Amino acid sequence: MAHGARVDRDLTGGLGEPAGSWRDSASRYALLPLRIFLGVTFIYAGLDKLTDPAFLADSGPGSIGELMKSVRNGSAIPAMVDLALESPRSFGYAIAIGEIAVGVGTLLGLLARLAAFGGALISLSLWLTVSWQSHPYYYGNDLAYLMAWIPLIFAGAQVFSTDAKLRSRRNRYGRPLYG
Repeated sequence: MAHGARVDRDLTGGLGEPAGSWRDSASRYALLPLRIFLGVTFIYAGLDKLTDPAFLADSGPGSIGELMKSVRNGSAIPAMVDLALESPRSFGYAIAIGEIAVGVGTLLGLLARLAAFGGALISLSLWLTVSWQSHPYYYGNDLAYLMAWIPLIFAGAQVFSTDAKLRSRRNRYGRPLYG
């Protein structure tokens, strides 16, 4: 590039490629498979919990209550488990409904960063309680889910999303959509 020449970032894909190049498209769509995977997985996890009567019981085989009792002494933060044990059924419902809300928000790209933050919080809480005992650490999947949410917190949902549609409409009309 000649001295003093300027590259207009609006006309390039950020890599010296013309806007609309394959690299530009690839970077815009790069997080879409992750969004789909996490969205579907969290919806499935929430629905699975809500439709499993054993899981939502306070005690008994396969219940959230028994699970919390079994991980209590080996968790990173036993006080979190104690809080869940005050009302295991309510905790089970809260996790299941939270997972569904996060999954739907992620799939639709509706408040995508907030949904990703919620997914990260759910994954973090499960890692610090349920998966903490996994040794070596990479056997526990909650830490991997936590790490998978982080790019979505930063990037949001750029394509095929309600957020992008609202942003596009706002930019087109030059005014806020609400109010």
